[in-house]
Amino acid sequence: MRRWAVALSLLLAGVAEAGDITAVVRDQKNGPLADAVVTAVPRGGTPAPPARPARETIDQIDKEFVPFVKAVFVSSPVFFPNKDNIRHRVYSFSVAKTFELPLYTGTPAKPVVFDKPGIVTIGCNIHDWMIGYIYIATTPYVGTTARAGRVKLDDLPPGTYTIRVWHPHMEGAEQATARSVNVEAGSTDVFFQLPLKEEFRPRRAPVPGQRGYR
Repeated sequence: MRRWAVALSLLLAGVAEAGDITAVVRDQKNGPLADAVVTAVPRGGTPAPPARPARETIDQIDKEFVPFVKAVFVSSPVFFPNKDNIRHRVYSFSVAKTFELPLYTGTPAKPVVFDKPGIVTIGCNIHDWMIGYIYIATTPYVGTTARAGRVKLDDLPPGTYTIRVWHPHMEGAEQATARSVNVEAGSTDVFFQLPLKEEFRPRRAPVPGQRGYR
């Protein structure tokens, strides 16, 4: 009986509660930075992939990609619904994924599967100002900051993680942001401050009969 009690106590001692990481990302002026991708990779091992990659979506609304930055796990299928009343042609020439969706409205029947890690820049060859980014991660512990510059990564097994942050307008390399964080039960906070480069982006085309650019 005593042996069973000892074995049970050892088993329970080896079961540790998962923890969370809340990342706060700010720019060089200390303002909240949205659309920053935060990843957490466990030290000394590869995180277990999800049983099935989630179905992801990037909308086209008012001639813009929504969201502007999308973080997905490698091999995730991504749909590109066109919610405008005009046709778009979505494409990418990025090394991580090259593809083109012919002019269409509605939602294409088949998604685009992003099967290699990396960063993909997407555009529309009808509307030059339509630019978006897809970050394909090798870890399921990935998220994108909201307008407040915060993102929470949930249910991380206890251990030491390498945390990195990426933004399409950041100065320097993503690798330079790496830091080690020890995750235990409960929540762990981590802060980043990213200097940004000036954004160069084509202006929206004028609408006939209206002032300004749309």
